[in-house]
Amino acid sequence: MSEELKRVGDIFKSKRQELSLSLKEIENSTSIRSSYLEAIEEGEINSYISGVYALGFMRQYAQFLGVDLEEMIRENPAPFKMAVEKHEFNYGIGTLEVRGSMGGGVKWLPNLLWAGAAALVLVAAWYLAKFLGLF
Repeated sequence: MSEELKRVGDIFKSKRQELSLSLKEIENSTSIRSSYLEAIEEGEINSYISGVYALGFMRQYAQFLGVDLEEMIRENPAPFKMAVEKHEFNYGIGTLEVRGSMGGGVKWLPNLLWAGAAALVLVAAWYLAKFLGLF
């Protein structure tokens, strides 16, 4: 599999060199770290990051260089298939929390109590100022 990934990396490298671009220039344009770009070109990207990220970076890199990634996948399917199959999801405690629900994110009751206390202090200060004749 690494031989096919190396062959894919050579395609990226030769296209980059054909366009006379440095890895740093591509990093600045795509926001992909140059170490990852170099790993793609060397065929070692899967040893640095997960397969899903590698596939995403390769897709973005190909789009930037004007390389037809779909054709590359058809000609070299194994590295791309492996990149997606290799990914594992580890669900831990709290990962299934519903976001945006009343109990899921913002704790509204303490905020409501603080707002009520602040309003009460303001009203009490107003009455005290009126009683002392400051108004």
